[in-house]
Amino acid sequence: MKSKEIELIGDAHISNTTETPLRHDAFEKSDSDKIKNIQYHFSEIMKELGLDLTDDSLSGTPYRVAKMYVKELFYGLNPKNRPKLSTFENKYKYQKILVEQDITIDSSCEHHFLPIVGTAHVAYIPKDKVIGLSKINRLVDYYSHRPQVQERLCLQILKDLQQTLETEDVIIVVHAKHLCVSARGIKDKSSFTTTIEYGGKFTEPSLRNEFLGIIKNNGN
Repeated sequence: MKSKEIELIGDAHISNTTETPLRHDAFEKSDSDKIKNIQYHFSEIMKELGLDLTDDSLSGTPYRVAKMYVKELFYGLNPKNRPKLSTFENKYKYQKILVEQDITIDSSCEHHFLPIVGTAHVAYIPKDKVIGLSKINRLVDYYSHRPQVQERLCLQILKDLQQTLETEDVIIVVHAKHLCVSARGIKDKSSFTTTIEYGGKFTEPSLRNEFLGIIKNNGN
């Protein structure tokens, strides 16, 4: 795509699927090979910016960035890194809302590769299965650690939990600040973005409002 076309599109969220766009050969290379290649290319970016890579402070930066990309910031791209979501029989027959809230969102905008930081609030109504609470946090972390748009992040977490728990009765709210808004462009430091996705019984306004009331009251 040419630069003029990119400028015309701007920050528009253009995506044809809830799946993260990946090449068919995305995982044919080893992590070590990816780190080696990214290290080289990032050093070239730094050189284009006029930085002196012989300086002690900068000499290791290309490797550190490459390792960070593959092993940390974007580890969620590889399905092998998806956390194992252990579920258990709902022996207590608990059938009310179960809420896990204030889960840290530490993601990256796929348009500028700048941070998205905030919180997620997730709830579900158990049927035959329940899930360990920490597994919800791990799942949010997994999908967060890839280049993202917030709408897709919500949908990916929702669909995975619905499949894992074998119920449509799941809801998720994400509140996040985007550095592509606060650090560039409009440079609005105070705004944040809220997205919400839900299914099953949470399509009922009364139940959805009960959940929203819980996260609002506990956030004060």
